[in-house]
Amino acid sequence: MRDPKVTSRIMASVRNRDTKPEVALRSALWRRRLRFRVRTKLIGKPDIVFPGPHVAVFVDGDFWHGNAWRVRGLPSFDAQFERMNNPEFWKAKLETNMARDATVNSKLAEDGWSVYRVFESRLTEDLDAVVDEIEQLVRGRRAAQVSTVASIDTSRNFETEKPCRGQ
Repeated sequence: MRDPKVTSRIMASVRNRDTKPEVALRSALWRRRLRFRVRTKLIGKPDIVFPGPHVAVFVDGDFWHGNAWRVRGLPSFDAQFERMNNPEFWKAKLETNMARDATVNSKLAEDGWSVYRVFESRLTEDLDAVVDEIEQLVRGRRAAQVSTVASIDTSRNFETEKPCRGQ
């Protein structure tokens, strides 16, 4: 077992933003001419936000969001806690994180947002495929918005309306 002070120091050094996989994803999206925001006040604090098409992207760490057991080739979620100090605490912590992720997903969906979550390990394995999926999602939602706006009000005759003054 590891000394709790060592564990504490390691956990304190874990970054919650601007991780290497996150920066790699942002760079790849930027090269595809997809423009986004990285700091918003949306619930859950998404890592990347496309405000127009309402797409929120989360880059989730494998350990913190419950995927580490798969990456490590363990037989189950519970198996990763067998050799840890204070396994009850860590299991409860990760389960709380996963429940919060589900709540954030549903609240954003209720508000009309499309949520895309990706584990860091997947970004490391296949960045291009992830970028393709996000690009397709963003461009698809933009196209849907344009077609909806175009069909909203086609009855107005802008040629005969007087322009607004003072604006």
